[in-house]
Amino acid sequence: MRRRRPEKRVILPDPVYNDLAIAKFINYLMKKGKKGVAEQIFYSAMSSIKTKTKTDGVKIFEKAIEKTSPTVEVKSRRIGGATYQVPIEVPTHRRFYLASHWLINAANGRKGKPMADRLALELIAAANEEGGAIKKKDDTHRMAEANKAFAHFR
Repeated sequence: MRRRRPEKRVILPDPVYNDLAIAKFINYLMKKGKKGVAEQIFYSAMSSIKTKTKTDGVKIFEKAIEKTSPTVEVKSRRIGGATYQVPIEVPTHRRFYLASHWLINAANGRKGKPMADRLALELIAAANEEGGAIKKKDDTHRMAEANKAFAHFR
């Protein structure tokens, strides 16, 4: 029997933009509990987006998250000795989680610049529907499309 799910922690909106999504993204960006460093990276990425694109950094951030959020993904299901990749719809909270992680990992993959600049470039690229995070989303969608035949195993 499965144990109960732990209750969701309430997180406070971030101090600068008063936005919950940004606070969550900063938490995903954080390494080893260093929230100050993560905040610094995010806010300097926002300011460099503002100087590069002449638009509000938060607008670009929201657009990037929206464009990289997947609608379907595949989940391994074991049925009678065979493992099938079954396409399933992605719940809203997981969409944000996946999009955030893909953006952060794609930014980490870029080399030779400080993290704030890499994150800014990746967010701009994602908002324009290009870059590593968008490629990851497209791959996920392609995988789900290829395995549509197994959708009845849901």
